[in-house]
Amino acid sequence: MIDALIEKCPLAGPMSQYEEVYWGNPNYGSDAKLPFSLQDIDDAEERLKRFAPYIKKVFPQTDPAGGLIESPLREAVSMREAMGIEGRLFLKCDSHLPISGSIKARGGIYEILKFAETVAMEHGMLRVEEDYSKLAEAPFREFFSKYRVSVGSTGNLGLSIGIISAMFGFQVTVHMSADARQWKKDLLREKGVTVIEYPSDYQKAVAEGRKEAERDPNCHFVDDENSKDLFLGYAVAGKRLKKQLDECGITADETHPIFVYLPCGVGGAPGGVTFGLKTVIGPHIHCIFAEPTHAPCMTLGMATGLYNQVCVQDIGLDAKTEADGLAVGRASGLAGTVMETLLQGCYTVEDHKLYSYLRLLADTEHLYVEPSACAGFEGTRHVVCSDECQPVHIVWMTGGAMVPKEEMEAFYHHA
Repeated sequence: MIDALIEKCPLAGPMSQYEEVYWGNPNYGSDAKLPFSLQDIDDAEERLKRFAPYIKKVFPQTDPAGGLIESPLREAVSMREAMGIEGRLFLKCDSHLPISGSIKARGGIYEILKFAETVAMEHGMLRVEEDYSKLAEAPFREFFSKYRVSVGSTGNLGLSIGIISAMFGFQVTVHMSADARQWKKDLLREKGVTVIEYPSDYQKAVAEGRKEAERDPNCHFVDDENSKDLFLGYAVAGKRLKKQLDECGITADETHPIFVYLPCGVGGAPGGVTFGLKTVIGPHIHCIFAEPTHAPCMTLGMATGLYNQVCVQDIGLDAKTEADGLAVGRASGLAGTVMETLLQGCYTVEDHKLYSYLRLLADTEHLYVEPSACAGFEGTRHVVCSDECQPVHIVWMTGGAMVPKEEMEAFYHHA
């Protein structure tokens, strides 16, 4: 199997030895028929606006943003200088998104909002023109308690799904793989979420979540590998970032390209964000995925053209990494096919570098994130621009705000 994959894709050779690689997408920028459009992003954005009064009511920390779940775009001058990066460096701080402190608060929460809206409307309890804050009232919680939500997760998606589902009153089960952090499991249980642990990897957790939903017609399964709702929830980030760039006076063009570096697990979150950015901002914003050398499922899937028909274990890798949110052996087929012409490339990075970037970020910007969120910094090493270009680099900070203090200190002092 390994020999056949290496023959098909020579890059699989060094990947199988846990070496760092960069894959440039030969199809980048080609014309393609995509399964989604700007209209789909607009529809998702409007739904999030309808739910803003509810979110504001049940999660008061979102009050300053009027109930919208959004993160700041922050320029990192000190980090740029310390790394010797040409151009400007920004951090998209999804690490500090309200409610669940990770990028998964975008897609995960959106999918549950849509599910709640759908079942409430089907039973004549809600109309589009109404104030959605009424969903926080006791009769709705009692109604929603008749439904179940199930999801498989390495950690952050489970947090987002668990927190928002429990708030609605849904019965929720999170199937978690062995590499998920213990504090995430503990926090979910404190919220009343049922957490089932598996000694194996992410794929097993997802498979069990899917089985649970198949046995119960009132159970909604959040399919991290194939969900269109998750994908479009993430895609709304394109419109949000466009507004933030406009406020900073930043416009993408040939001499002012924007490069965005996105840590990648199964691929739904970075794929959705990339689709949103390319759709809203255009051809001069370039997205690159970052993965650990032990679990480069999207790099392998894209480079071989096999997408979700190949897994990292097929080339002898163990999918075990300190970047727990990225510990995925098989990529999303949905994300892979949509990224066929939208993604500039992928690269892999060794775990020890994640901790180096984590410490440097804390020292220079006083920003604390989890290791997987730091995978994007290595991407700036792979981009070379001509002298006349003035690039803008955006590293997507994917998680960290909810990490307990003692855990964060352990990250910082990791050898």
